[in-house]
Amino acid sequence: MQKYIVKRLLLAIPTLLIVSLIIFTIVRLLPGDALDAVLSDIVDRSAAGGTKEQIRHELGLDRPFFQQYFTFLGGIVQGDLSNSLFDGSSVMSHIKPRILVTVELALLTIFFSIIIAIPIGILSAIRQDTLLDYFLRSMAILGLAVPNFWLGVMVVVLPALWFGWTPPVVYTHATEHFGRHILQFVLPAFILGVFFSASVMRMTRAMMLEVLRQDYIRTAWSKGLRERVVVIRHATKNALIPVVTVLGQEVAFLVGGAVVIESIFGLPGLGRLLLDNIEFRDYPIVQGIVLLMAFAIVIINLVIDLSYAWLDPRIRYS
Repeated sequence: MQKYIVKRLLLAIPTLLIVSLIIFTIVRLLPGDALDAVLSDIVDRSAAGGTKEQIRHELGLDRPFFQQYFTFLGGIVQGDLSNSLFDGSSVMSHIKPRILVTVELALLTIFFSIIIAIPIGILSAIRQDTLLDYFLRSMAILGLAVPNFWLGVMVVVLPALWFGWTPPVVYTHATEHFGRHILQFVLPAFILGVFFSASVMRMTRAMMLEVLRQDYIRTAWSKGLRERVVVIRHATKNALIPVVTVLGQEVAFLVGGAVVIESIFGLPGLGRLLLDNIEFRDYPIVQGIVLLMAFAIVIINLVIDLSYAWLDPRIRYS
């Protein structure tokens, strides 16, 4: 197991290198000049008489492309993601406060997705082709069809029109008001959870139907075991391997892909930070966030692969 983990982590290095090169290139191909955005924000530098070329030299933007890239890589090896082009502060000082927000939203979303999707998927499978099954499958299709950003807007707008109340859309730290902080995360997490639970529910149902047709399940039924024991102890665990993969993909998406929901509910997560700095061409912050997301996805995939052995003891890593 340890050799497998080390091997996977070593294989992640070329992946992260390729990601770093791609994002380093792409952000520099965006329309517009980063220096123009910097000059529009940093008034004191231009007021001090510094020319555009001088400021470009100070920021290191006049060096050859690959020299900038290898300088960037050297900083990563030393644990330094460089500094913001605007205020000169470290990239990590911008990212650290946002990580906890994104992690909290992702964990709550996965929690809602699991408690909604897996029980409904199991129930739909063991009551196959009944009226209840048709109803639950219709709800899953509806969950896939309704855009989560539209649902988020409705959750904010409709209570304001009908009851004169809106959910908090200004971020409140847990140390300031814990109840308001939790409420601000519960609604967007539930909306995202409903959206993701639709695909998880369909996968759970499909895998449960496949497992319930296996010979060992027929043997369990023939032994006179109760339905709850057969379903939970014998069928569910083996049916969850593909479901765990889908859940892992959701977590990977939530690391930076929930920017619309974050914007609607005023959550200062990594997605909003990435979008804002793409707009302002702050290369170091964009590069740092994308690399962090890539590393998180690598770790999530590793955890998913390791969970297979727990779900199915026949799986061995060597």
